[in-house]
This record gives sequence, structure tokens and C-alpha cells, in this order.
Amino acid sequence: MAEYYQLQRTLYTYTLVLIGIVFPTVWYFYSLNTALNYLIGAIVSVVYLRFLAKDVERLGQQQQKRLGGKGLGIFVILMLVASKWQQLGILPVFLGFLTFKGAIIIYTLQSVFLLSQQSDEEAASIGD
Repeated sequence: MAEYYQLQRTLYTYTLVLIGIVFPTVWYFYSLNTALNYLIGAIVSVVYLRFLAKDVERLGQQQQKRLGGKGLGIFVILMLVASKWQQLGILPVFLGFLTFKGAIIIYTLQSVFLLSQQSDEEAASIGD
């Protein structure tokens, strides 16, 4: 479980770093309103990631039939609110929601490159 909690912290950190980079960039290139729309989606993505992490954590403890049901509900509510409320743009909110996916991609690429680098070092040490 220690590795899982480390993965959880890493994903939260990457997600927050991405939000910290993308939010001011969107504000600079578009507008504060668009950036705030992105921020709303990004905050909901962190909440979704938290619900997903709780579901995965409970997976080993009890028999659970559905995984991510609450998180999907949060996403649906977010999209409904964004589509009905005139001040919210659907695309920035949706892209903000996808921020956690970017964190997962960054973590995956980092893991792949670290494994590749470690195997190259092991091969080099065996060859010596």
C-alpha cells in the first residue's frame, strides 16, 4: 500500500503542477473568464481523482461491483452545469477536467523512461 500512496501523492502533485502551469497560460493567451472555466474543470478533476483513488483503495478490502460511479456522476453534473450556465464554456471546463489525464501521461512517460534507463545501466554493467 505504501507504493500506492506514493503513486497517489505523485499524481496529485503532477495534477496541481499542471494546473499551476496551464491556468496562467490560458489567462495570458485567452481571458480570465476562460482561465477560470479551465480552473473549475481542473478542480473537479482533482475531486474525481480523489474519488477514484478511494474506490481503488477499497477494491482490495471489499467486493465492489462498480468502480468510479461517483466520479462519473461528478463529470456528468459538471458538463450539465457548464452547458446550462451561460458564463461557463464547455470546452475550457472539459479540458480542465482532463488535466488529471495529463498527469497520468506524464507519470507513465517518466516511469517508462526510468525503467529504460535502469535496464540500459544494468546491461552496461553486465557487459563490463
